[in-house]
Amino acid sequence: MGNKSFDLNIEQILENWEVQHGIREVIANALDEQILTDTSPVLVEKRGAIWIIRDYGRGIRYTHLTQNENQEKLASPRVIGRFGIGLKDALATFERHNVRARIRSRFGTIQTIKSAKHGFGDIHTLHAVIEDPEDPSFVGTEFELEGVDDREMEAAKSLFLIFSGECLLDTTRFGQIISRRAGPGAIYINGVKVAEENNFLFSYNITLLNAAMKKAINRERSHVGRTAYADSVKKILLASSNSDVAHRLSDDISRFQEGTMHDELAWVDVQEHAVRILNAQGKVMMVTAEEAMNFPDLMDQARESGTTILTIPENLRAKIADTVDIDGNPMLDLARFTETYNDSFSFNFVEPETLSTKEREVFNAIPLIIDMYGGLPSNVKSVRISNTMRPDLISGSQTLGCWDSATASIVIWRNQLQSLPTTVGTLIHEMVHAKTGLSDVTRDFETALTEVIGRLCHGWLEAKKRRTPDMAKQLRPFQPDTENFRAMQSDSSANRPANKSRKKPWFQFW
Repeated sequence: MGNKSFDLNIEQILENWEVQHGIREVIANALDEQILTDTSPVLVEKRGAIWIIRDYGRGIRYTHLTQNENQEKLASPRVIGRFGIGLKDALATFERHNVRARIRSRFGTIQTIKSAKHGFGDIHTLHAVIEDPEDPSFVGTEFELEGVDDREMEAAKSLFLIFSGECLLDTTRFGQIISRRAGPGAIYINGVKVAEENNFLFSYNITLLNAAMKKAINRERSHVGRTAYADSVKKILLASSNSDVAHRLSDDISRFQEGTMHDELAWVDVQEHAVRILNAQGKVMMVTAEEAMNFPDLMDQARESGTTILTIPENLRAKIADTVDIDGNPMLDLARFTETYNDSFSFNFVEPETLSTKEREVFNAIPLIIDMYGGLPSNVKSVRISNTMRPDLISGSQTLGCWDSATASIVIWRNQLQSLPTTVGTLIHEMVHAKTGLSDVTRDFETALTEVIGRLCHGWLEAKKRRTPDMAKQLRPFQPDTENFRAMQSDSSANRPANKSRKKPWFQFW
């Protein structure tokens, strides 16, 4: 073939490009060839004063020096190149910075010179000189770069994930999650760095490009804006089920009160995904900062049981309420932990014949109270007495009684049998729970309890009327003692003398 000169039609371009940017294009082409041909890894090494970059693919031809989009690369989602001008850009950059480049393959050897343009002696452009191959059996393509500062080579290599030395945490169909080292987080596209993120928890390698990403990739493959890749990063995180990733995300969630959360955790769906993974992998209770502060006894009980407390934002707490984790298990929040704890409690039931005489008197009145109530709810089989009673984890106070659905019984703490009024109050309270299925400290439960109190009082008054026909005459008129009432309103506990006797209430029924 002999020597041939190929006009690259380049005078002075890419003024802002440094040598590292030209090397980046050479390495990118080598990595693409490795992927397309499934050949051995790319070699980057220094031999004496010369840096070598070599792939083991099909070998470069002079036709690759034309500016033309590579349809093979455009059809492959995994490769880096897409513009068809990276090689020419690299050669122009090397020439501008006095780096001698020599390219070898089985098809020939290529070097560059500045030469007059054919027919226009006053215009000098960059030409590629193509020589016969030195070794027709040579495998792949080898670049020899002479005059490259080692720092430029290291800067170029740092732009590629494969040379970064970063630790891969997880791979999803959208891309990879990478453990962030010292310095900013990196955003890679098919292994090439395109952006940096100072406040990202991880680095990311996006391998499935959406339309926004393809549009945003510029010729330099740098300074790509977050709006272009944010959706891809989110998809990578949501597709991950890696426990290490989930733990790091959840640890970061707990810093929301300090204002030091990383930017990925601003996405609530990422927060939710992380805690759903954690819930499936261990005993972690999700609580808000307010819940942790209001229920310290419950927090202590959870820790003693081996449960880790994770403080989460209010909006995440609302989002995971009554949901399940990635394995279909209920999320462990404060209510669920309390329910689980209660279910694990063992009662120490007492047989009636072992009660004391005073306790038996109160216990024997229970059937009368049940009759006044209208009978036991249909789902209650018995009323039982226990020496032990599970504490109320929410309030930290002693539970006086409970409706235990597991045994279909209302359980009353034995201590209550010291007083008939306390026993009656506890029994009615728990019968309302059993009948309605409502929880304490809810408006619906308070309404149901009020209705029962009203009905019982009404029944008691009707019974008294039947026993005392002239009962109405015994009721005193409802006449408020306005003087006493005004005195009570103006008299505060702060300035009232300790020995001052109060007047009788201004209301009386009989």
